[in-house]
Amino acid sequence: TGPMSLECLGNLLRITLSAEYFEDKYLSLFVVDQSGTAREIDEAMAAQCGYTVTHTTSRSIEFRASALSCHSYLEKDVFTVTIQIKASHAPDMSNATTHLESASCHYGLWSPRELICESNYMEVSVRKEVPQAIKDFVQDQPEDWTLVFPEAKAEEASIWQIVLHQPEEKRALLVSNAWSAGYGLNTTDSRVLLRVPYTAAQVQLVEVGVLLLAQQAARLCRSNQMPFLQDQGITFSVLRSSTFYKYQWVILMVDTAVACPVDGVDYTNKTITWTVPKYIPPLSAGVTSFKDVLVEAGVDLLKLSAKEMASRKYVLLNELKAITMKIPIGAEGGYYKTSVSNGQLGVKYTINLFLEHQWEDNKWRLTKHTIIREIETPFEQAEVAITNNLNLSERLMTVMVGTFLPDVELVNLTIEGVPVAVPEAVQHGYLIHRARYANGSKAYVIEVPLDAPSIKKEYMREDMRAYTLNVTLTFITYPSSETFVVPVTALSAVKDAVLPSARGFCDGRNLHLIITHGNVDQNWLPFVSDWHLTQESAQKYNYILRDNGTHLEISVPFLSPHVSYEGFHTSAIKSSFHLTLKDGITLAQRRDFSVSCIFSPSELIQCLPNGTVIITAIKLVGGEDLDTALLVLRDRQCKPSLVTENTATFKFNVNTCGTSRKFNSTTMTYENEILYFRPGSDTPIYQLKFLCSYGVKQTVDVPYESKKNPPPSIKPEFGCLVLSLKIFKEKSYSEPYQESEYPVVKYLREALYFEVELLQPKDARLDLNLDDCWVTNSQSQDSLPQWHILIHGCENNKDSYRTVFHKVNYSLRVKFPQHLKRFEVRMFTFVQGTSLLQE
Repeated sequence: TGPMSLECLGNLLRITLSAEYFEDKYLSLFVVDQSGTAREIDEAMAAQCGYTVTHTTSRSIEFRASALSCHSYLEKDVFTVTIQIKASHAPDMSNATTHLESASCHYGLWSPRELICESNYMEVSVRKEVPQAIKDFVQDQPEDWTLVFPEAKAEEASIWQIVLHQPEEKRALLVSNAWSAGYGLNTTDSRVLLRVPYTAAQVQLVEVGVLLLAQQAARLCRSNQMPFLQDQGITFSVLRSSTFYKYQWVILMVDTAVACPVDGVDYTNKTITWTVPKYIPPLSAGVTSFKDVLVEAGVDLLKLSAKEMASRKYVLLNELKAITMKIPIGAEGGYYKTSVSNGQLGVKYTINLFLEHQWEDNKWRLTKHTIIREIETPFEQAEVAITNNLNLSERLMTVMVGTFLPDVELVNLTIEGVPVAVPEAVQHGYLIHRARYANGSKAYVIEVPLDAPSIKKEYMREDMRAYTLNVTLTFITYPSSETFVVPVTALSAVKDAVLPSARGFCDGRNLHLIITHGNVDQNWLPFVSDWHLTQESAQKYNYILRDNGTHLEISVPFLSPHVSYEGFHTSAIKSSFHLTLKDGITLAQRRDFSVSCIFSPSELIQCLPNGTVIITAIKLVGGEDLDTALLVLRDRQCKPSLVTENTATFKFNVNTCGTSRKFNSTTMTYENEILYFRPGSDTPIYQLKFLCSYGVKQTVDVPYESKKNPPPSIKPEFGCLVLSLKIFKEKSYSEPYQESEYPVVKYLREALYFEVELLQPKDARLDLNLDDCWVTNSQSQDSLPQWHILIHGCENNKDSYRTVFHKVNYSLRVKFPQHLKRFEVRMFTFVQGTSLLQE
């Protein structure tokens, strides 16, 4: 219980460090010897001294120690191991918490020879055998032989040296040299120990054959043919050695060969098959008889009964030449873990098997061989499921990514190219939840408002908009610290498109088009045919273009290059202006608007009193091939003085250009016509007649009588008036401060723009006038001090910066200019003596 749990597992001790307690902490592990000295465990020291540190599927940390590990305390049949754990939230281990744990395990059934194949080391321990004759012999001069072997002067039962058997030579190492080479050597009262890291230079890889009957052997026997034997080689990590140890005045030698399998695993038909030969030549030198005693197997160092194995669908085969375990991939006892290969996500099934084989032979009597083998299946790529749900009532896009195994954590998101840690994602509008399932797996749920800046919005058709979420998720696996990314693209179509709308009207000389923005035209641009309408290009033709964010207003003079003329009658001209909104990226046509109005033909002709005539000819729709520059008057020498694509303007005197005249008693009429001839033809295809009439000079008597009218009077009355007082941000009076923006912070001499409006009644006969306006430094209008900014409707002439009135003109918002008063006041502060009363 608590941060650590302990288990005695035969000749091994297991201590498990709780993931809940130690997760997200930096750890250092130490072993403590009998003198109380703590020694930090690293990979080399662990392999030499009999320690193994691994991570479990639950992200706990597992520490295993051999009964004969370097710092074990042995007393009779009990071995004791003491470990120290330091845990800190900082990489430099500052402010670390120290935990000390001591555990004792009983292990009293030692075999004459015991071998352990751990994941990081091989260990062999053998019982000391001393012949009876030597035990009873008394040596009267024990110091004589030490002159021959001065290296063997150590304590009574110490190891003297080890001889390594290699194919090319035998090499002798003294104990100190063997320790420097990474070997672990030790003796107890009854045993000699050798521990070998798999990485030791003298370790050899040896192939051990297993004679297996081929699959068709039975069929061959039935057909009276000789079966053949197939030799399947399994590689062992082997060290053949002899260890010399001292007993009283005698030096004895013992065989300390050790061998552990490093392969023998096959993955077929969704099954793991692990084969271990029974007869291992490096361990059987000089053996002439061999007999099985016991074969047991299990998972995570726990032995399983035949019934438990059957329930898990494990198969344990104790055959003549080999022991075989068959485990279905995915079976209970193993676990799946996340793996990353070339950036691709995948899974591997891992199971920590162990096998204990005991046999008797004529050399060792009983040997116990314990093999701990973590088996991992090959990488299998996995697909990440991404589901997208739309909550229209909340306007939320909800994306579920996963499921993932428990060893995966989401660490950051890349939003619009910027990596964002998970805790900071909420600042970008992203809410991230973790969905956990009963089997330990999990998925990540990301909620993003449709109006978040990183959501791309695109108009599709009619009333549909497409919302696209593009985000890249970065995950990390524990404890391997591999990273992989999952790009997430989620698309939702929503019927919330508001298309721009327009209304048009005309005054005497201009066509006006007011377009109300929708929510899809942020990147749409105004075009007149293929001409992009901008502020600069509009000024070139004296067009007016305004955009206040909610409305786009275009005003075009009646006689403009981009106005179309659709009909011409003596009393009216139908004129139209067409505008197209195009996609700013693709230039695809999105919306068309137009305004058409009837204008008086008198707009085209001016008959000046001095006899000058100015007349404009227009090209009608359908006459696109007409070249306005080729229009002439009756006298073909009279050509237009100003030409546009659609108009031609002539300016001439009534006595020129072939003008004819007619008289009657009251008027003099001048007549001419504008003509268009095709080249080489004398018959006009365009003819526009016009005339100017002037009154004949005459005297007219106008009676006039002066009448005195009474002076106007104003009768005071009381009534219910509704008024508003607003402060605006700019001189244009287009955007007032909203209630949420108060208090408004301004500095000295910065301008505030006030507007007082009569809201009710809407009576055009009423005028709004301001009498007195004053400022206080609190919300109470009667508080002191006070400063008047208007006195009897006029500026206070005592002000350093006087109040400035602004004229109010008619507009779409202002229907009754006389109902509004606008004025500008420069910021000041109240002072008393030299002290500020308020900022």
